[in-house]
Amino acid sequence: MDTRPALDQGPLDAVDLADPLLHANHDLGPLWRRLRDEAPVHWQPENDSRPGFWVISGHADVVSVLSDSASFTSERGNVLDTLLAGGDSAAGRMLAVTDGQPHKALRSALLKPFSPRSLDVVVESVRRGTRRLVEEAVERGEVDFAADVAAHIPLAAICDLLGVPPTDRQHIIELTSSALSTEDGRPDEEATWASRNGLLLYFSELAAARHDKPYDDVVSLLVTKEIDGRPLTHEEIVFNCYSIIMGGHETTRFSMVGGLQALMERPDQFRALKSGEVTTSSAVEEVLRWTSPALHSGRTATQDLFLGDQFVEEGDIVTTWLASANRDGRVFAEPDEFDLARTPNKHLSFAYGPHFCLGAFLARAELTALLESLCDLVAEARPTGPPTYVYSNFLSGLSSQPVSLTGEPAGSRAPLTSSAGGGCPGTSDRRAAPGSGAPPVCTRPMV
Repeated sequence: MDTRPALDQGPLDAVDLADPLLHANHDLGPLWRRLRDEAPVHWQPENDSRPGFWVISGHADVVSVLSDSASFTSERGNVLDTLLAGGDSAAGRMLAVTDGQPHKALRSALLKPFSPRSLDVVVESVRRGTRRLVEEAVERGEVDFAADVAAHIPLAAICDLLGVPPTDRQHIIELTSSALSTEDGRPDEEATWASRNGLLLYFSELAAARHDKPYDDVVSLLVTKEIDGRPLTHEEIVFNCYSIIMGGHETTRFSMVGGLQALMERPDQFRALKSGEVTTSSAVEEVLRWTSPALHSGRTATQDLFLGDQFVEEGDIVTTWLASANRDGRVFAEPDEFDLARTPNKHLSFAYGPHFCLGAFLARAELTALLESLCDLVAEARPTGPPTYVYSNFLSGLSSQPVSLTGEPAGSRAPLTSSAGGGCPGTSDRRAAPGSGAPPVCTRPMV
């Protein structure tokens, strides 16, 4: 249960959703409820440090905005801080901040390496690596689950895809963890930009190396691929590598830690998962809905229009709050209950529309691997210290969660096989299975 003070009183205009401390220090569930009920299209007034922006909190309105890239463009940025600062320097060159035909062409090029068939080998590696991490955590007994387990699972998968050598991965963890959030208070603008520039520089050097010696990885794909009859520029390659690593690491890590926290608080749900009473497939979707690791997705209005009963002007910043939409009682029965058996589960944690998350299948596979390993190897998990929330107005999650893990007796553990089976009982029919034997993307050793 969230022990942070709830924010549920006072005028809505006085709440600054751009403030990262607000999100780290408060349970905003009651605030989201007020916004959905009282002001589903709410104007956040400007202040001395930033312009104003629209706050969209209801599920239907969020879907409407994210579906309409003609009226609400991503090309000026899709993260609130970037929009408030005047726009994204990668606009038109990075998939996440590109619309129209350039977006379709670039997304089409990237779909193959992120398809279930192509990810077969990567998913199998994720399963084995995740089991190993959980086994090691159980042997130690007490670990920081965020730093010692969850941080490494999505990073290993996305680095395998991009061709990042193992010796560089701790450096990548440090850079991605500080590029959009901090662990110790209000983000320092200079440090944040240093981390982002560090990632850009790293992938600039990696892309240059792949020009000289391509491998079977996504960086090499971008280096050699033509889009609309032309090769990608070096900047386009670097920006899209940056986008992939940022989108593929932090959000899944926070879902993993938040998922374990929810299971520790609700041991009946963990028992239901371990027994096969609920499937891993439905459990993964509920963890994604419950944790909502990406708080919002931003757009800019391209024309004057009405949204609900509010008049939105061309050029206005429009933010859709996925964390609120995922608790909308008009769509989810008992939305403030963590229910692993929830179905249907129309959560928006991967966004919606043309910018639906490219790595959704991989993220689901990573969460599946973690839940299966926890079911198989862990008899009991309990917190041994208070959680630490990240400071960000874009990401939501725990940077630290000390836990004690008690293992299942060795004789009761299911062996890890290379098939789609294994893990929690009764789940093989519905989980996100590996691919069907198509040639994988990453077939050569990383350099």
